[in-house]
Amino acid sequence: MSSTVSNPQGILQQGGYSGHDSRSNITSSESESIINEEAELVSVCWNQDSSCFAAGTSHGFRIYNCEPFKETFRRELRNGGFKIVEMLFRSNILALVGGGPNSQYPSNKVLIWDDHQSRCISEFAFRSEIRAVKLRRDRIVVVLEHKIYVYNFMDLRLLHQIETQANPRGLCCLSHHSNTSVLACPGLHRGEIRVEHFGLSMVQIINAHDSSIACMTLTLDGLLLATASTKGTLIRIFNTMDGTRLQEVRRGVDRADIYSIALSPNVQWLAVSSDKGTVHIFSLRVRVVGEDSYSTENAALLTQQTYSNSLQGLVSPITGTNPGSSLSFMRGVLPKYFSSEWSYAQFHVSEVTQFFAAFGSNNTVAIIGMDGSFYRCSFDPVNGGEMGQLEYFHFLKTDNRPR
Repeated sequence: MSSTVSNPQGILQQGGYSGHDSRSNITSSESESIINEEAELVSVCWNQDSSCFAAGTSHGFRIYNCEPFKETFRRELRNGGFKIVEMLFRSNILALVGGGPNSQYPSNKVLIWDDHQSRCISEFAFRSEIRAVKLRRDRIVVVLEHKIYVYNFMDLRLLHQIETQANPRGLCCLSHHSNTSVLACPGLHRGEIRVEHFGLSMVQIINAHDSSIACMTLTLDGLLLATASTKGTLIRIFNTMDGTRLQEVRRGVDRADIYSIALSPNVQWLAVSSDKGTVHIFSLRVRVVGEDSYSTENAALLTQQTYSNSLQGLVSPITGTNPGSSLSFMRGVLPKYFSSEWSYAQFHVSEVTQFFAAFGSNNTVAIIGMDGSFYRCSFDPVNGGEMGQLEYFHFLKTDNRPR
């Protein structure tokens, strides 16, 4: 497998990436027909801190702010849409990959788009379909079915190539602290996760599940990893330094397809969405050294063997506790199911579409769906139970257009 990197300095337009701005090439009647034609949602994706999300449509892409909810901008294109729209926090830089009905943008090419300049500033071409693109301020990561490419953002130099087992979901996640550079992806064997600590030149292999990996996420500093398998009943949290399992929670008993896993910024809560139509919130007993801030002293601590061998800095009691079975006192006698930790709070959505959850401020959760739904709901951090709905929007409606 090979890749090609170029700097086309082009504009998104019909039939190519160079020349004039596509918006100036569309007549007023053509533009009006695009606006009036109902867009089909192709993809949704949170930005790195979940303050915004991007929606790839059959006619381009749109960016939405979560608190308060509003559409911040959109790009309507006559030559199709995008299956991947990856934001870089709240900046003007996006990574775009073509997809959806009648898209003329290829699915094997990443466009790095500068929306401030309204042009493509670089592109990466591959021989096979791109499954995912992940961005951090110093890296561009492109995920193919069996390989991951890591590039330096400044000069587009290829830094790393990582072989994986078949990865049709494009699973890969990055840390986003300036003091840590961590990447997690599927390993070479079923149920295995490879964690690259680039800053420490260290690789940790975690045997996370017996089944194949379905979903994963890292804390912002990359010290904790949450995973689920294709079985979809258990979510596990690991220390990425030594691979130790710190906690295990149970979504349910029946097999489920896990759509998203999210960790709250303070690492007190975990949210899971699946095809069962319920978003579950779990209370975590793990924490990261420094929690909200990552000091240089903590970064230095990572290099010490004593840290990776000790769990005392990563496990602590918190206010909320996940409910368990009334027979949990017979742990070790009855099957493992009876000693499981169950969800602390829940919110019910439709079972017929994919939903993706993320944490907001003040014990709130934002949920976006592939049917164009946006929910914001709150949970009780003391008593748990059913979450309350605070807001609902259908974000594809034209009345959400920025003015």
